[in-house]
Amino acid sequence: MVYARHPHARLVAVCDLNPQRAQEVAARYGAARWVTDYRELLADPAVAAVSVATPDFAHAEPVIAAARAGKHVLVEKPLATTVAEGEAMVAAAGEAGVHLVVDFHNRWSPLFNHARAAVAGGELGRPLLVSLHMSNTKYVPTRMLSWGGRTSVLWFLGPHAVDLMCWLLGERPVSVQALVRSGVLEGLGVSTPDLYAITLEFPSGAIGRLECEWVLPDSQPNVCDFGGRLVGSEGAIYLDALTHRDAAKFTAKAELLDLVGAPMVQGEAHGFMLASIEHFADCVISGRPPLVTGEEGLAVTRILCAIEEAAKTGQTVRLAG
Repeated sequence: MVYARHPHARLVAVCDLNPQRAQEVAARYGAARWVTDYRELLADPAVAAVSVATPDFAHAEPVIAAARAGKHVLVEKPLATTVAEGEAMVAAAGEAGVHLVVDFHNRWSPLFNHARAAVAGGELGRPLLVSLHMSNTKYVPTRMLSWGGRTSVLWFLGPHAVDLMCWLLGERPVSVQALVRSGVLEGLGVSTPDLYAITLEFPSGAIGRLECEWVLPDSQPNVCDFGGRLVGSEGAIYLDALTHRDAAKFTAKAELLDLVGAPMVQGEAHGFMLASIEHFADCVISGRPPLVTGEEGLAVTRILCAIEEAAKTGQTVRLAG
């Protein structure tokens, strides 16, 4: 959608393993053609850039192939689910001289930009605590994702929250601790953890607290629950990233509407969730460096892998400075 309506871009093709879905999306957004093999796209000289939106665990192969074909790449979070794959992706982009951007779209959120400015400007004093919760209802792992059992809430939601925490503080953690709990989703036929409770320690002494859950009740008015707070020596800021209460709709079900992320205006979606993709297109067209790099995505992957290790062993895991 973003590429289709960008004034200086053209949506060349859509690729999906499901030919019917590929054809439908191509027709909806005016793509010239559709294919089921991404390698066919990479061989097309008309393609300058690609978006990779495969499942969490299937990013490396198409990203590396695209970079080697000389295509700029926007990849959905996480960059990779192993450090080795992430390193190979970053290396391939560097060798080819192409942009590799991870879609951490919350960096374009007005809410989090305001919070970051408050931290950077010293309004809160010395940061002491950043607490974020980012969770989904059971619908996501059991019905929305056909591959819910092949990933986890840590990899599906954790990349956004970890990147945000580092971006807000302007530093990366030096150690992590984590607890994981399972059982509820296994009972529903999905072999993946229910939740993670994580503590991160930053070089400045600030503490990060992160909760990621995939077992919220489906009766909730929103499929996602996202928010938190920043506490400093001189003040605090409270973050409600979804239920801004601009509008609450009550019909057959209750809905707390998000009118910031990707609201429909005059029949078109707008908002910060699309702004990150527009930024990628602008960087490809203009040649200017992107605001989010593959190296930053790799840093998040390293932190998430450390969290997995901490949850598995019950030990504090140190990260390289």
